[in-house]
Amino acid sequence: MLVLDVLYYVFIIVACFQVCYFLFFFSPFAFQKESIPSTKNIPISVIICAKNEAENLKKFLPTVIAQNYSNFEIVLINDASYDNTLEVMEAFAEKHSNIKIVDVKNNEAFWANKKYALTLGIKSAKNNHLLFTDADCKPVSNNWISQMSAHFSAEKSIVLGYGGYYKIKNSFLNKIIRFETLLTAIQYLSFARMGLPYMGVGRNLAYTKEDFFKASGFMKHMYIRSGDDDLFINEIATATNTSVCVSKESFTMSNPKTTFKSWVTQKKRHITTASHYKTSHKAVLASFYASQLLFWVSGIVLLSFLFNWEVVLVFIGLRFMSQLVIVSFISKKLDEQDLMPFLPFLEFFLVIFQLTIFISNLISKPKHWK
Repeated sequence: MLVLDVLYYVFIIVACFQVCYFLFFFSPFAFQKESIPSTKNIPISVIICAKNEAENLKKFLPTVIAQNYSNFEIVLINDASYDNTLEVMEAFAEKHSNIKIVDVKNNEAFWANKKYALTLGIKSAKNNHLLFTDADCKPVSNNWISQMSAHFSAEKSIVLGYGGYYKIKNSFLNKIIRFETLLTAIQYLSFARMGLPYMGVGRNLAYTKEDFFKASGFMKHMYIRSGDDDLFINEIATATNTSVCVSKESFTMSNPKTTFKSWVTQKKRHITTASHYKTSHKAVLASFYASQLLFWVSGIVLLSFLFNWEVVLVFIGLRFMSQLVIVSFISKKLDEQDLMPFLPFLEFFLVIFQLTIFISNLISKPKHWK
């Protein structure tokens, strides 16, 4: 049957492509021994932009204040909140002299644009080295600032960190969210280690004020509501100015979404933002996803018809074995090992989910960060 013959060769090609992708792009990060640079005491400004985050600030800001680092300020940006976020910030500022508050009012030209609020916060920071996190994020240790800042150097002005999500027992949604976060981290951290940085996540990201203003801030993509982290890094990151920090003391943790609806809204925004990456980055990332989709679809169809099923099973086993080995090593680095037993099932669901989101985004696109 001609259709199955074609599908069979497509399957062989994409299975081989997937194995090569894992070996070439991901294995260097998986098997590379982590170097720990010496701790530096450079002045750091921690930037936290909050919109209606009063309760999260009460819960998580103390973990930033308690950092074991002698030379840092905390810049709290109240982005036109309508709850008591500002009052909570002021209460903390009264007790801690290293807290600075930037109260942002909605501007008609930049209505509900997080990038506008962040720009004002960055301008007010007194230090050149900036460390970003979100109001709902908690550093996993008191050495978060020291671990992330240690990767700054004369050459390295960008530091990419890992921001994970808390585990919720017996929650399929939680596993999907954490697996998607793990896969995204594997991609952007592996690419950065290879000298091809293309994004970072605002939950745990550092760069210099000098770089920010040299690039004219967010002006090139200010019209895009999201992307204050990944689009900016996509614009300014190079092989020489970017470092990766995956010390387990450098991680941040956040509360994940608890409903599919809220997570879908978040993912729609993220996928829309990715469409504005550099063409070369989009091509590499799209090729990985397309090969994933074709691998699953062609493999399932071929096995359903028992078409050369022995060979198909061999290539499925080869692909999954290479994936399992490499992803297991990286998941250990990022403390996500509990996801490994569910790897094939989570991947299949995520591939279908991402296709659904992509199609949905062709119809409607989210516009606000909150």
